[in-house]
Amino acid sequence: MILPTATSIRALLAEHGAAPSRALGQHFLADPNTARRIVRLADLEPGARVLEIGPGVGSLTAALLEADARITALELDRHVLPLLNAVLESTGMADRVNVVHGDAMTADLAAISGESPVICVSNLPYNVATPIVMRLLNEAPNVTRLLVMVQREVGERMAAKVGGREYGAVTVKIAFHGVARMVGTVAPSVFLPPPKVDSALVRIDRHPQSVVDVSSRELLFGIIQTGFAQRRKMLRRALVPLFGDRTLQLLEAAGIDPAARAETIELQAWAALARASEA
Repeated sequence: MILPTATSIRALLAEHGAAPSRALGQHFLADPNTARRIVRLADLEPGARVLEIGPGVGSLTAALLEADARITALELDRHVLPLLNAVLESTGMADRVNVVHGDAMTADLAAISGESPVICVSNLPYNVATPIVMRLLNEAPNVTRLLVMVQREVGERMAAKVGGREYGAVTVKIAFHGVARMVGTVAPSVFLPPPKVDSALVRIDRHPQSVVDVSSRELLFGIIQTGFAQRRKMLRRALVPLFGDRTLQLLEAAGIDPAARAETIELQAWAALARASEA
């Protein structure tokens, strides 16, 4: 199959009198080798169901079709839909793609992706990549795996190790749902137009069952968010806005050093603190 290239995308844009939207942060993938690499890293079985958020002009979509995927493509920009449809028609496999016009920040992602297991493979808009990933993990449990392209520094935070500078609230929240790892980087030169930063490919494999025992995800995430809100402070001070005079007692009950800082605390310890707060 011939996948879209920078030359063919420019011609398509000119034909439709269109241009990448700065407001939406559009950077169209324009390199077939990169598109195929992303699909390989997603580790798809033949006939796999895929959710693609932000397909744009369909470069990655075409590579997914080449790998025999069946795709639901959620696209916000109505102006790009005719270009996407043109690319899909050129593949001869447009019937295997369900294009949905909608916003991944507000759409019912569980309903759109269906009840059967699905894999999200997407080049996400930089400015909303993290909230979209968290919405998928929190609200669409049938999404069993994600392979997403994001801004490199965002990817480093998503897959950070405890104790590192990049380790933060998002890292721990993602760890609650699954195992995240950076599986590659992507240079700006493969996009049209090129962004000013490198991109990262992040794979998240959802846990088949919960790895921590907590009664409320919302409680756990609230504690994590508060702990990292003032990450330079020791937890005995950072958590006072949430726990008040109970802070020191709860930290000790959870087996956490009150002088520790949030970036040194793993998911299991945050969960122990959530359980202690309800005791």
